[in-house]
Amino acid sequence: MDIASPKSLMRDWITTESDNASALETRVSFDASAKIAELKTAIETVIRGKSDTVKKALVCLFANGHLLIEDVPGIGKTTLARALARALDLSIQRIQFTSDLLPSDVIGLSVFDQRSGEFEWKPGPIFANIVLADEINRATPKTQSALLEAMAEEQVTVDGVSRRLPLPFMVVATQNPSEHHGTYPLPESQLDRFMLRLQMGYPSLDDERQIIRDRSGANPEDLIEPVLSQLEVRELQSLAAAVRVDDALVDYLLAIVDATRLSEHLELGVSPRGALALYRIAQANALVEGRAYCIADDIKSLVLPCFAHRIIVNARSAGMRNRSREAEQVLTDILGRTEVPT
Repeated sequence: MDIASPKSLMRDWITTESDNASALETRVSFDASAKIAELKTAIETVIRGKSDTVKKALVCLFANGHLLIEDVPGIGKTTLARALARALDLSIQRIQFTSDLLPSDVIGLSVFDQRSGEFEWKPGPIFANIVLADEINRATPKTQSALLEAMAEEQVTVDGVSRRLPLPFMVVATQNPSEHHGTYPLPESQLDRFMLRLQMGYPSLDDERQIIRDRSGANPEDLIEPVLSQLEVRELQSLAAAVRVDDALVDYLLAIVDATRLSEHLELGVSPRGALALYRIAQANALVEGRAYCIADDIKSLVLPCFAHRIIVNARSAGMRNRSREAEQVLTDILGRTEVPT
């Protein structure tokens, strides 16, 4: 009996995912491209000069993924998350992660009611369409782990009872670089559940001047009106899942994944969850750019934000330097050596 290779099994898995999505009959009663452009414009009234970052945040939303925004304090991480949330007609909860935050403060708990003599379920802030996990790496690993089931399975289990989360469900987390005081490193299992990790970077002087001018009066965040309803977000997510991906592009994606697992510079390569994340994020990128099919650049342009936080550079290669930068350099070298399909 022939045994299929891991690569062929993964290809079958991804192809099956695509076939199931393509079988959906999605009837959209609005102009998807116009709505996406309107949503991007609304967010950019607050986030100046970061068009590519805003676009990637929207791509993550339509790919039904979770977003991690990492950078130094005061750069606009929380502002981006809030602006995204305000532009969507969805339920929103913000959780300020601190060292004394408990798992029950996130997911909820059962409280004994003396009058009825029964336990009553009190849901936590995780029960929302968009959960802003602010400064997530300031909470202890035990509290961070409270998000694992929710992010992977869109449900939480307490006292043996599983409760579904509202859909669409997206965690938008911000964190300060791990070398800052008062932070805890996110475990690999947590990082692997974030579809993208983005950095904001400092604005240009002209953009920063405009940011200061914008806030001389009313807060521009307060002026953002919802652009997409819950139904429209779900429809756009279905459209993204139905974007066609050629077999040659799947092979290209898997060649990059396989190279991370074989690299002598890495202790940990990309997981199957990471491979599927890149597949889905490439579909969503094509949708945002107005295409019903993927091209190689949809994959190539998203390898770093999708994979850099999932791999671990070995100590010999990283030395005393920034491991995130080293991870990006390893991925850049792999992309340079991997043949792009034409």
